[in-house]
Amino acid sequence: MAMPPLSAIGIENYRSVHKLFMRVGAVNVFVGNNGVGKTNLYKSLELLQQAALGRITRAVSEEGGVDSVMWAGDLKTHEKKRIILRADLGDLSYRIELGLPNPISDPALPFETMVRDEELTLLTGKKPVVLMQRKGPSAFLRSSKGGKVTYDNELLPSETALASIRDGSQFPELDLVRRAITDWRFYHTFRSDRDSLLRRPSPNVTTPTLSSDGSDLAAVFATLKEIQKDTFFLQQAVDDAFPDSKLIIEANGQDCRFALQTPEIRRPFPSQELSDGTLQYLALLGAMLSYRLPSFIALNEPEASLHPDLLEPLAKVIAKASERSQIWLVTHSEQLADHIANHAGAYPRRIYKENGQTGIDGLKITGEFVGEEY
Repeated sequence: MAMPPLSAIGIENYRSVHKLFMRVGAVNVFVGNNGVGKTNLYKSLELLQQAALGRITRAVSEEGGVDSVMWAGDLKTHEKKRIILRADLGDLSYRIELGLPNPISDPALPFETMVRDEELTLLTGKKPVVLMQRKGPSAFLRSSKGGKVTYDNELLPSETALASIRDGSQFPELDLVRRAITDWRFYHTFRSDRDSLLRRPSPNVTTPTLSSDGSDLAAVFATLKEIQKDTFFLQQAVDDAFPDSKLIIEANGQDCRFALQTPEIRRPFPSQELSDGTLQYLALLGAMLSYRLPSFIALNEPEASLHPDLLEPLAKVIAKASERSQIWLVTHSEQLADHIANHAGAYPRRIYKENGQTGIDGLKITGEFVGEEY
């Protein structure tokens, strides 16, 4: 079954985001200055994936705990002091609430981040149909036959029902949402120092998708060469950025390696000798042009360390990747955003902060943007 695309996200009370609901398109580009909350939008998506992996409470604790990442502004009397995240995937909507335990009644460690509520809803029809609802340690689910299955006192406060209940035959929608979200891939700025994993050979293993740290970049290139037997778009992107240059790819039975052949120098430059910017660009090519792309790719300031001349070639690669994957990108660079608009037709959204609260220009309360219909 095909992975459903991310169609909307909702964020409440997470860092600088008080309340935000937004429809999501094929290519989503967000531009803003430092400190306006771009990264908080990106991290909220990462937390949703951690929910699917069963690690969301640990991830929040690693950020300092609920009190550290909770919206610090005023709450209205009816608003809960909870972090609430929502992802709509096609006609399915997953929602999770995180909070602190009641020291008297909740079986949790003191001040532990805990899952308070979860819900999976089918949005088609005249009114939503609840397929899974979790309150504290208990959850009920609607099975594929329409019956109700109850899990009483089986979930710890650190666990999510989304990750813990794994019965795809009884609960196919829950299984589909979990698989769709775990398939997402997040790429921060890759390390490019002397000890960077990008500079090392990769194990000689067919690798269809680049890992988040880029450690298997050479194997991703080798997979395109040896398995797909087509490096046209990869070599085109290299030549676009470094005219008349070519990527040399080797799989020797023990490991995979790559080097860059430029017109100025007779011998190719191995990965250990490449500049930081060149290596960053090649890693982004691995992420965007690999044999198999994930259903959703999030990029956090990919322009870091890149020369301005590389921004348009990168935008072309992102546009090419959007033919096979949904793209989410946050950037400081107006130039990169403009190039993506030209090549992918994606209008950049400007993020701002007002009175400590992150907002997006033109975003309506319905989740649509002014002048657009979904």
